[in-house]
Parts: sequence; structure tokens; C-alpha cells
Amino acid sequence: MKQFVTRRQFLETTAIAGAALSAGVTGFAADTAADKPAKLGGKPLCSGFSSWPVFDQTEEKALSDTLHSGHWYRGSGAMVSKFEDEYEKLTGAKHCLATASGTAALSTVLGALDLGPGDEVLMPPYTFVATYNVIVLNYALPVFVDTDRETSQIDATKIEAAITPETKVILPVHLGGSPANLDTILKVAEKHRLPVIEDACQAHLAEWRGRKVGTLGLAGCFSFQASKNLNSGEGGAVLTNDDKFSEVCYTFHNQGRARQVSGYNFSYSGTRGSNLRLAEFQGSMLLAQMTRVAEQTNRRTENATYLSQLFREIPGITPAKLYDGVTRSAYHLYMFRYDKTRFAGLDRAKFIAALGAEGIPASAGYGVMNKDAYVSGLAKNKHYLKIYGEKRMKQWLEQNQHCPQNEQLCQEAVWFTQNMLLGPKTQMDQIAEAVRRIQKHATELAKA
Repeated sequence: MKQFVTRRQFLETTAIAGAALSAGVTGFAADTAADKPAKLGGKPLCSGFSSWPVFDQTEEKALSDTLHSGHWYRGSGAMVSKFEDEYEKLTGAKHCLATASGTAALSTVLGALDLGPGDEVLMPPYTFVATYNVIVLNYALPVFVDTDRETSQIDATKIEAAITPETKVILPVHLGGSPANLDTILKVAEKHRLPVIEDACQAHLAEWRGRKVGTLGLAGCFSFQASKNLNSGEGGAVLTNDDKFSEVCYTFHNQGRARQVSGYNFSYSGTRGSNLRLAEFQGSMLLAQMTRVAEQTNRRTENATYLSQLFREIPGITPAKLYDGVTRSAYHLYMFRYDKTRFAGLDRAKFIAALGAEGIPASAGYGVMNKDAYVSGLAKNKHYLKIYGEKRMKQWLEQNQHCPQNEQLCQEAVWFTQNMLLGPKTQMDQIAEAVRRIQKHATELAKA
């Protein structure tokens, strides 16, 4: 592949070469400052990526209109309901329920399913901790199913083996905005008559075989937290095509009160509820942000596809694979695996630091959740010991220790955030060129 060189780099290199020749220096064609990584004294390749969040007068007017309306609560306002209608149209879902956060969306769904002590929920270990938290808040047991290292998603082929008579929910996560293997997951769920709840918090407008994720299982849960591709600071939503389940979710998130009731009439048959409602300000903000979400999604897809083409030409860099059924990834994260053996043993932390010096922010992603003290400590939680007993909690702890593919992924993963895919195509060239620079000088960087 042709090496990308900016006009500035070309001029700098030419100037340095001319100076060397005029001074009578021989054998100049070694390294130049333009060729060296920034960590070794070279000039950084990138000067900055698209800022986030993106906003203008559209958001300002939406918030001002809501402010001056005097209707800030969804019970008296119209913005949250309008957002729900528009999100239904955007995703093709029959019902949308806005919630206070993505975590609130998951809590609403699990509450509507009456999840409780003695129940088990199958989930991946490679996800944000909220997926775990909503399970244990109901005093149910999270059961970790190992990761498919090539995709960073739950390994759907291992789900069936984890099912027991106590399994109540299958909770896959569309990590980074890329759909999990829904064909296999839905087939196993149907066989065992288990609901699938899609944690699609990072997957706005992602598609599986042409259908928006969050609409294939019993329900899908989304987050509109500040970092998400559709953003209102905090917020969430539940999608479902099931009429009855939609009403149970609404009632649960509304303190046990159904729609169109007056006074203190509580009608939720499960005798449980909470206040997980979205405010009118967030509803108006989401309507404004939705004016850009489709175009931004297309741009991320174009840039991510191009970057993956460049990365596949660099030994030791492996972009996360998409399953055959994926017709669109949301690319909330751009994820790839880093093989230090192809970079002269340069460890991942130094690789990420070298990228940062080039003006390319990156992270190592999630840790080994199933072995984290926060999670393993559940085995000694006094409430869990009271419910399950010491023997069962010890079994649970041992059962969840074995996720070898996930452990390996946690040693290799590197992430870019979604806003880095919103700029021009030339920035993808710069990212790839930075990785090549680092690889070329990996031995020196390892010693630095």
C-alpha cells in the first residue's frame, strides 16, 4: 500500500534533506524527524478529532422552548412522548418507553419480568458494569458466558451450555455498537422458552439482517448518556413489539401507576415499581440530536470501514470482526486487537501512550469483570449469603472464573471512541500511519 504523507510532512522532509545535502552530509536517507514517532521526538501526526457533543441553535431552541413552556415533567409535557413516537419510527419498533438512563431501561425491563432471588441471568463478562448491576440489584445471579474474542461479543455458541432450570433471561450486549450473534441467540432462546433482552445501550441504529437491534428480542435497552451516539447527557429507552409487556414496563417505571390514571391508583400486578422517568428537557434534547444521528452513523460507518481496510495491511493489528448478519454497526467504539509480538514486544500500554503522543487518544477497554473484586465480592455479600447460602455462592464464584477468551481479549483490546470517526477520511490515514510509525520504531519505543 502507498504510504500516506501529508503536504506538510513532504515539505518538512524535503527541507531537512536539502539542508543535509548542502552541508555535505552523506548517507542522509536514514530516519527524518517526520518519520519518527512523536514519542521519540517526531512531530505528532494528528492535531485533534471531532469534539463531542455536537450541538448548535437546534438544541438551544429545544431547551429554551421547554423551559418557557413550564412543563418540565412528562406527565404534563409533550416532549418525551414526542421523542418516543419519533424513536419508534426511526427504529421500526412498535413501542418505545423513555427512561432516566440506560441503566434505568435495563432495570425497568428486569423489573417488568419480575426478576428476583433464585433467578439467573446469562450475560457477557465484556461489558460496562451497569449490565451486572441491574441483575444484582434484584438479588438474582449473573452467570457469565465467555467472549468471542474475534468480535468482542458474547460467544453465542456457549450460551446453551450455561442454561439451568433457574435461568430466567438471556442478556446479550451489542458491545461497541456491533450486534451480537442474534441468529444463534434467538434460536437457543426459543428452544428453551427464555426471553432475550438486548442491551443495545451502545448500538443506536445498528442492524441485524436489516432490522434495528433492540427490536428482535422481547425488548431492547438503549442509553443516551453523554458519550453515546445519541446523547442527552443522561437518558435511556426501552423498545418492544409486545403490547402487554410495553404496558407492564410503563407501569413499573412510573411508580406502579399505569397510563391514563388519576390520583393514587396503583395497578401493577407485581406490586413493585420505581420512578425511572425521563424529564422533558432530555426529551427535547433528544429530538434535536436526532436531526443528526443518521448522517453521523453513515459517516462513522464509512470511516470505520476504511480504517479497517488500512489496519488489515498492518501485521499485528486485527479489527474486531462483524458477524455475517450485521448489516450495520453503530461503531460507538472502534475496537481492534493488538499483538505485541508483531511490534518487537512493545507492551500495549506503551503502544497506547505512543498513539496518544501522536494526538490519537486510545484506551485498553474493559477489564476482566468476572474476576474483579467488585464482582467476586458478591460471594460474601451478607444478603446473598442469606438468600443462597455459602455453598451456592462458592459454586457461583467458581463457575464464573472460567472465561479464558475474555481474559485474552482484555490483554489485547484497544479502543477508539465514536467521535474519532466523525472527521475526514484523511484522519483515518493519519491513524494508520501513526501505527506504522510505532511499529517501525517499536524496539526504540520499548526502551523509552
